[in-house]
Amino acid sequence: MLYYLFDYLNELNIPGARMFQYTSFRAGMAILLGMFISLFYGKRIISYLRREQMGEIVRDLGLKGQVEKAGTPTMGGIIIIVATLIPVLLFSKLHNIYIIILLVSTLWLGVIGFLDDYIKVFKKNKEGLKGKFKVVGQIGLGLVVGVMLYFSDSVTVKKQIDRADHVTQLEYKPVKFGPEEKSLDTTMPFVKGNEFNYSDFLFWMDADNKAVWGGVIFVIAVIFIITAVSNGANLTDGIDGLAAGTSAVILCALALFVFVSGNIIFADYLNIMFIPRSEEVLIFCGAFLGALIGFIWYNTYPAQVFMGDTGSLTIGGLIAVLAIILRKELLLPILCGIFFAENLSVVLQVSYFKYTKKKYGEGRRIFLMSPLHHHYQKLGYHESKIVVRAIIIGIILAVISVITLKIR
Repeated sequence: MLYYLFDYLNELNIPGARMFQYTSFRAGMAILLGMFISLFYGKRIISYLRREQMGEIVRDLGLKGQVEKAGTPTMGGIIIIVATLIPVLLFSKLHNIYIIILLVSTLWLGVIGFLDDYIKVFKKNKEGLKGKFKVVGQIGLGLVVGVMLYFSDSVTVKKQIDRADHVTQLEYKPVKFGPEEKSLDTTMPFVKGNEFNYSDFLFWMDADNKAVWGGVIFVIAVIFIITAVSNGANLTDGIDGLAAGTSAVILCALALFVFVSGNIIFADYLNIMFIPRSEEVLIFCGAFLGALIGFIWYNTYPAQVFMGDTGSLTIGGLIAVLAIILRKELLLPILCGIFFAENLSVVLQVSYFKYTKKKYGEGRRIFLMSPLHHHYQKLGYHESKIVVRAIIIGIILAVISVITLKIR
């Protein structure tokens, strides 16, 4: 909203109004405001949650220090959502297709998570919202996001002309980009061409059918990615500061991808797709990052508030949507390696338990407990040590993800 006000003031030649034309300035302001709201108004929200007795119901899993956490306010994800939405509404171009998609995703996932936490807290049902309803909600969002990205005329890319010749040059020389075009291309890490098109799966079809059915494959992929990453973040949210801390690292890498993909000079230099209008996503990343950092202040051990599914489902889903917008979704297994490991540990644990129970008559386990962070708790590691080491691993994975832009 402020963007439009200052755009009008700039037309009137008001000194200083031109600053709002710069994405970097608005992104910086979004970080600061998101952090301010999380830090200062977050405390009030926590007090309200405590006053309304919105405390976490903790199941006794035999973990050290777990029972003492019973009654800690949950639904803290509201802090993250509010501290993200307000700066985005103030500083971004609200007509931008990517901002619209991200706002819809934030509200959609926030509602699903809120319903889950509400059932747990007020209905005293430890299971919360039934899994099938969560999945239906995630699939619904994936369908909406996929369709909007596929059909919107504003979702385009620009590709370099004579890309092959440019790649082989020892000395960098600027090249021209072609016109904007609709494309199902995405980034393929560790491959020289660095691009993959979803319609390539349909190599036996003619061009027209490939375009149509390639879109279907793309939408299905979007549904799967949003569901998987949001559930991965949900599983990671098991100890103080783990989900928020690792997500902040992931978001820093995504913000860097936004910066280079939305800037034609850097896109040219790095020999990657230029995504017109995606630079506006940097404001959303800034607000989201500021909100997360402010939330970590209260969520670090010992936590004064838990994010609940209101926060974890929203965080994971938004990371997935951001990666899809930036055409970096195939990097998510690396970038979100912590989420992936947590998800995989549960799948392996459950599958192995069922297999051994059927074969030997009793279920056996790979880990002492899943998700993976509980395994290390059982081994005697303190929560803080697990979180800090996970963040360090997350930083390593984020750096690897960034340098894949040049490792081909």
